Amino acid sequence: MGNWITLDTARGPVAAWHTTHTAAPRGGLVVIQEIFGANAHIRAVADGYAADGYEVLAPAFFDLVEKDVELDYDAAGRDKGLALVEALGVDAALAVVDAAAKALAGAGKVGTVGYCWGGSIALLSALRLGLPSVSYYGARNTRYLDEKPWAPVMFHFGSLDTSIPPEAIQLHRQRLPSMQTFVYPAGHAFNRKGGPQYHADSADLARERTLAFFSENLR
Repeated sequence: MGNWITLDTARGPVAAWHTTHTAAPRGGLVVIQEIFGANAHIRAVADGYAADGYEVLAPAFFDLVEKDVELDYDAAGRDKGLALVEALGVDAALAVVDAAAKALAGAGKVGTVGYCWGGSIALLSALRLGLPSVSYYGARNTRYLDEKPWAPVMFHFGSLDTSIPPEAIQLHRQRLPSMQTFVYPAGHAFNRKGGPQYHADSADLARERTLAFFSENLR
């Protein structure tokens, strides 16, 4: 069972969901939220990775802008989440990832996994912080694909995701040919269990590949 802790970052304190199920973890993972906050779904994702043997932190990134944000999955929640993302900015988000990774250093090598907006922050964590990372349906990824990666990245996309067209997915393969890019017969947020776009087969296969990636790169 996880619990909230306070994570000190270069931009100020944020809450972070901390969870682990073993005294000898296989490594550390930073779980990076969607635009809806470090909500019950993200905490469940963190708990799932902890059950697989990792020590996990899921920071509440928006605490740097507004405390205790957990938004509904509707138009109002989306609009507020997007506004909070813009107010937070990329540099502050990476400062939170960096602080979380340092806090997890005692677990061994540290990686990140992020979803939606968090998928793009996960990519940047590999590009700028050197953390092995898995990016789920990061719609903002393409603006960063000219940067040199300092750590491996794995990408997961849905072929039915209208926010990420096929040419954007292909650009990942062209710009980062050494990185694994997978496409599933699903839409955006196919990993969000309980959501309307959840696709169990795609989510299970992506998670299997993600765990294999971390087993290889966090040794």
